[in-house]
Amino acid sequence: MSFDVPDDRRYLESHEWATTGGEAVRVGVSDFAQDELGEVVFVELPEVGDEIAAGESFGVVESIKAVSDLYAPVSGEVVAVNEDLFDQPELVNEDPYGDGWMLEVAPADGGDAEGLLDADAYDDQIA
Repeated sequence: MSFDVPDDRRYLESHEWATTGGEAVRVGVSDFAQDELGEVVFVELPEVGDEIAAGESFGVVESIKAVSDLYAPVSGEVVAVNEDLFDQPELVNEDPYGDGWMLEVAPADGGDAEGLLDADAYDDQIA
């Protein structure tokens, strides 16, 4: 099976993605992750103003198959949360790189996306 892996993002080995290059880093889960999870029924996310740390859990996604932690690709302050997911968690399945985004983070100094996988490396990991 082939999964969508946009090359305009960086990826964690735990299947979260991050956009880079803007002031805020948008974060979500990959197409592969949503497929492995199955139907997403609940998402727990931090609040705007919370600090998150790269590599640490920032929330939870619950599906009909499992409950999984979400890991931060960067350190910084949460500046936006996709509140649509609270009423429509299925957006994670339907559009993981678009309407299913989870949060935006203002990266802290040194909290950038160094060490994240590029699209080719991530695609190799999930192949």
